[in-house]
Amino acid sequence: MTIQYPSNEEIKQLLQVSKRIAVVGLSANPDRTSYMVSEAMQKAGYEIIPVNPTADEVLGVKAVKSLKEIEGNIDIVNVFRRSEFLPEVARETIEVGAKSFWAQLGLENEEAYEMLTENGIQTVMNRCIKVEHAKWK
Repeated sequence: MTIQYPSNEEIKQLLQVSKRIAVVGLSANPDRTSYMVSEAMQKAGYEIIPVNPTADEVLGVKAVKSLKEIEGNIDIVNVFRRSEFLPEVARETIEVGAKSFWAQLGLENEEAYEMLTENGIQTVMNRCIKVEHAKWK
């Protein structure tokens, strides 16, 4: 199976209806891309939930160790982990019933993609959520 990328219209729709973003691999270091992207999304009005077992708090929000610790719905699981970790995060995304999965720019994994799409989870890979959001503001 080849990874199918959502259309620009589908991405626009996803970003318009989504409110809560769980960021897997969100670093507490302001110099890291994950921090800068998440900070921009937080300033744009999204609720950011840091998922990082080594951080206590990021962007003023208490961090959780895994997606399973998040109460309530998750609109987007935004992933800042290397491609080989995507299947593991995909499994957890399915378990918690998140609506969509977003792997940041440079990240893709066919196994994770197949798993997610077979479970009806909208999947975006190899795109920067901040860049995509800026297109539709």
